[in-house]
Amino acid sequence: MEIRHDADEREAKLADIFAIVRETVRRRWLTLLIVTAVVFVPAAIYIMRLTPIFQATARMRIDPSRNPLANTATGASAEPSSSTIDTEASAMNSVELARTVARKLKLADNPEFNGALKTGNAAAMSTAAGRESAIAGSLLAGLSVAREKLTYVLDVQYRSPNPVAAARIANAFAESYIESRVADKAGTASRQGEWFDKRLADLGEQVMAADARVAQFRAQAGIVGSDPLGEGGTIVDQQIAPLTGTLANAESDAAAARSNLGAARAQVSRGGLDAVSEVLNSPVIADLRRQRAEVLRDTAVVEAKFGPKHPESIRVRDQLTSLDSQIQAESRRVVNSLQATAAAAEARASSLRGSLNNLQTQRERDSRAAALASSYEREAAAKRALYERMSQLSLGSTQAAQVSLSQAAIIDRADVPTHPTSPNRPLLLALAAIVALVAGAGTIGVQEAMAGGLRTSEEVQAQLGVPVLAAIPNEKARNPADILIDRPTSFFAESLRIARASILGVRDQAPPQVIAITSALPSEGKTTTALAFARTLAAADAKTLLIECDVRRAAMRHLVRTPATSTGLVEVLQGKATLTEGIVPSDVPNLDQLLVSVPFYSAEDLFGGEEMRQILDAVRAQYTHIVLDLPPILGLADGRFISVLADAVVLIVRWGVTPAAAAKAAHSLLRNDGGNTVGVIYTMVDSSAEVMGGLYYSKYYAKNYSKYYNAE
Repeated sequence: MEIRHDADEREAKLADIFAIVRETVRRRWLTLLIVTAVVFVPAAIYIMRLTPIFQATARMRIDPSRNPLANTATGASAEPSSSTIDTEASAMNSVELARTVARKLKLADNPEFNGALKTGNAAAMSTAAGRESAIAGSLLAGLSVAREKLTYVLDVQYRSPNPVAAARIANAFAESYIESRVADKAGTASRQGEWFDKRLADLGEQVMAADARVAQFRAQAGIVGSDPLGEGGTIVDQQIAPLTGTLANAESDAAAARSNLGAARAQVSRGGLDAVSEVLNSPVIADLRRQRAEVLRDTAVVEAKFGPKHPESIRVRDQLTSLDSQIQAESRRVVNSLQATAAAAEARASSLRGSLNNLQTQRERDSRAAALASSYEREAAAKRALYERMSQLSLGSTQAAQVSLSQAAIIDRADVPTHPTSPNRPLLLALAAIVALVAGAGTIGVQEAMAGGLRTSEEVQAQLGVPVLAAIPNEKARNPADILIDRPTSFFAESLRIARASILGVRDQAPPQVIAITSALPSEGKTTTALAFARTLAAADAKTLLIECDVRRAAMRHLVRTPATSTGLVEVLQGKATLTEGIVPSDVPNLDQLLVSVPFYSAEDLFGGEEMRQILDAVRAQYTHIVLDLPPILGLADGRFISVLADAVVLIVRWGVTPAAAAKAAHSLLRNDGGNTVGVIYTMVDSSAEVMGGLYYSKYYAKNYSKYYNAE
């Protein structure tokens, strides 16, 4: 239920807004129409007179595969980046390319472009370069180069009033761009080739010098390998490795010899020479021992046979002694040989160790030389690599200078357009109509905002807190109050009767007798309304008295049809005339009037005393209703003194004119003074206004209300 309530409120607000817009347009339709026409007609004329523009498009593709040098070292094709495509598109908008196209198509003789020569700077136009620049600038104004989304295709578009010229120029730009790229690339490659050749000659000399220095240093340092710090090394490096092995073997042999010698000495000390292992293992000693054994066996036989003193026995014993001597001598020789071997092995190891130490010292000196040689070798290698790279680049430049292909290719030539691309007259006319309508709406909107007056019953209720008693339509008559006499059944007269019913009430209750009609500001229709209202009361058979209290204007005498008198309210208040002399009958039955004969300007306080109260007390018994035409509340004090004497005060508000702040201030003053403000009467209301029933009145007045009112 709550959601539905919110929806109803929104619909009501939208309806209110629509009603306000509708009412505003209804009242100010002529202004809206005039402003819309003033804006739209010149715009439409301008649009219809616009020169049609034709656009021709040539399509190009940036294709790196067309360049034989566009492959990388791995064989992959070099694809252009997005920035490369955008750069190429920008390059086509260059002034130099436009000059080339202008010369190619001889545009200096074309009226479409040579007009720039007349409007340019005279000094600049005196030179050929200045004239070419002017034509190029005019040519570039119609050119646009755009990339098709994320593709490698460029759209070369040219706009011109001449469709043939548009196609020719678009194709010329594409062709000239390709030609310029080929020429630029060839020229650049040629210049690069010359530079590479000169650079290669210098690098060749540097490489030769570096190689010579490396070779010389290697020879001086004794470096025999290709890598001073690698496998080859110096001569000393080659000597150290085998010498180290030999030294190790020599030290091993010396240790073995020392060990054998020590073991032999230990065996000799324990059991004599015969216990030495080398002695036991000696083949000479073994043979001698075998001979001794044979001799010893023969000795036993001989001694047994011949006796110990026999010569044969003595010979055998001498032979045995000789063999023992030989065995001892051989044993001592074996032991001495072990000692000599140990000494020789030690001497050999010591000699090798000394040689190795000398080589190590030499190697340390050679290491520093090898490091320097390695530096020379790396420098030479770097120069050789640079030379090889420079040779490759030089070869590429030489080939590029001979290539006549471009990375760009035309895939679609521009055709002569058959229909103009601009202006889009229907669209422009529609936009002009919208702008004109917006201008008209803005104008009446500004008028409404500047008006700032009250217009609806809701605004009066919200600002003043009192109801709208009636809305009196705007009439073009010189004196609208006379409509009550001339056309008593008109809607104007009925509006006054509605005001009478609202003020007096329709129920059986005591109506107000003294009714004061005032306004916040002058020229609100207060006096006319007071006269018309008094006539309305009199027409209802109520004896009515109209008192004009706006003494400074004294405008009532010009509105009534009775002749002016020399005696009026001012004279009665001053005591110069009696009340009976001041009151005169009007031109309407049951209506008397007490007017102001002439405007009264004086510092005298006419209404500050009891005179006005006494007048009202005197006439209450004679009249059913007394209508007071008060002066405006703001800026004058007279109306405030009189308003407190009335039974009801009606505030006149001119529809759409009286500022809300003024009406609110006047109502506050009346309320603070003790006046009984019963409501507001709108005057001079547009017949189509919401307060009058909106468009319903204007639509149905003649048809449906003719039976109620006589509009003639």
